[in-house]
Amino acid sequence: MKNLGFILFVTLLAMISCNSNYSEKKTKPEFVLVIHGGAGTILRENLSPEKEEAYLNKLNEALLAGENILKTGGSSLDAITEAILIMENSPLFNAGKGAVFSEEGIVEMDASIMDGRSTEAGAVAGVHTIKNPILAARAVMENSKHVLLTGDGADSFASKQGLEIVDSSYFFTEDRWKSYKKAKAENEIKKYGTVGAVALDSYGNLAAGTSTGGMTYKMKGRVGDSPIIGAGTYADNNTCAVSATGHGEFFIRNVVAYDISALMKYKELPLKEAADYVILDKLKNIGGSGGIIAVDHEGNYTMTFNTPGMYRGVVTSSGLIDVKIFGETEK
Repeated sequence: MKNLGFILFVTLLAMISCNSNYSEKKTKPEFVLVIHGGAGTILRENLSPEKEEAYLNKLNEALLAGENILKTGGSSLDAITEAILIMENSPLFNAGKGAVFSEEGIVEMDASIMDGRSTEAGAVAGVHTIKNPILAARAVMENSKHVLLTGDGADSFASKQGLEIVDSSYFFTEDRWKSYKKAKAENEIKKYGTVGAVALDSYGNLAAGTSTGGMTYKMKGRVGDSPIIGAGTYADNNTCAVSATGHGEFFIRNVVAYDISALMKYKELPLKEAADYVILDKLKNIGGSGGIIAVDHEGNYTMTFNTPGMYRGVVTSSGLIDVKIFGETEK
């Protein structure tokens, strides 16, 4: 009986061990797309049910647009571009149509994109007339010898590339104008969101993109982290793809997007651990507010932020689709 009991005990341990090993094995998803629409003081009491529904619907629309590309064998670059276009074309987000106004009462938009396969990148900053800055950033990457174009030069390049150029009146929205007038009256710059997307496609390639109108009542010529490769955007097939949102000056000084990738590469930290350290520890301790979305080469993803909320969503090949606005940092 003692021998039988011992045999049963050993068998049980073996079964537990097998089950544990099995549960730790994770099948790499065929594709993952993660998006954000900005982080900040986003509180439920400040958002009407109608406005909350509008944000959730638009986030879902952006996710589904990217998913349709990925599930039919499209590239991560195409998927993030399409998702960002949906948000740039919506007045809900601070990018494209919903861009905020600078101190001069005009829009000065920034965007960047990066290909994790080649680590090629493109960006534009301080543009005024390009309907979709993310397309201009991609054109810089694919059709020029440069990485970053600014101001009138970037606008002119986009026009020559056949991208849609619009009159400045296109970007006017009543809500953004009211915010501008309030900030001007108070003589105070207001931080206001960004949009971005990261993806892993079925070929194992990563990509990241970010687009923004910057800060309300910002100084003429101010450029934040969104068009700065390594600060607001970064992608490398060997590590991860990252898009950031928050107080850009802090993200530039701390090279946030690249820092997460570097921690994975040189310290071999898992994606979430690297992101948590940078956003919840390093950045927060010096007063930097904001968050990131990221996906690694194995399909792990995180949406990490140190603010009350972040417009965010994820869709994967396993059928997961989820959008959120409020809440604590993802765990």
